[in-house]
Amino acid sequence: MRYRRVSAFLIFAVFICFAIFSSIDYASPQYKYINQSVNDTKTALQYLDDLEIKGRAPRTNYSREQFGGDWSSILGCDTRNIILNRDLDNVVVDLNCNVLSGTLSDPYTGKILDFKRGNETSGLVQIDHVVALSDAWQKGAQNLSLDKRIELANDPLELLAVDGQANQQKSDGDAATWLPANKDFRCYYVSRQIAVKIKYQLWVTSSERDAMQTVLDRCPGQLLPNE
Repeated sequence: MRYRRVSAFLIFAVFICFAIFSSIDYASPQYKYINQSVNDTKTALQYLDDLEIKGRAPRTNYSREQFGGDWSSILGCDTRNIILNRDLDNVVVDLNCNVLSGTLSDPYTGKILDFKRGNETSGLVQIDHVVALSDAWQKGAQNLSLDKRIELANDPLELLAVDGQANQQKSDGDAATWLPANKDFRCYYVSRQIAVKIKYQLWVTSSERDAMQTVLDRCPGQLLPNE
């Protein structure tokens, strides 16, 4: 009888975790960078023209703590696990909303990665800030309030689950210094960076803008993503 009660509790708890994940509306105003209507045909190239071009500001006083330090939580689930749940297939979660396992079609390399939570395995799949936080800091984020910077660092528009090694190679790079090895993803990657920079009023350097345009010239119809 006790075993049955425990089993029932586990099933209920897992159901609650999935309910929390599914209740997060990535299209809500909290996450939406811009409301593109069905008839809005403005392309990423056209939005690129809206970004201010300036030099890179000093990195002075930058730290991860300027963006809140750790991940934020929504309804008891932290942002890392929310993004893993969004981007992985065949996801298994525990009672605390931790993603235990799943399969990632890595956008940066094109590889299929099996994710398993653990001290030696979790880092194989990392959550990348599409606009690196150091880059954001030097291109306008230091002028934002702390609350706004925390929002930026936890915004699903800004986050992707990716191959850990590729994320480390990217480091603090912008489009002028790093692009995904998976060339088929570059248009979407650059358009996502533009979307983040528009939402948080960040600027681009001239070399970064040129690199973005070079990518988008190959896909002139590319639209901005909305989550």
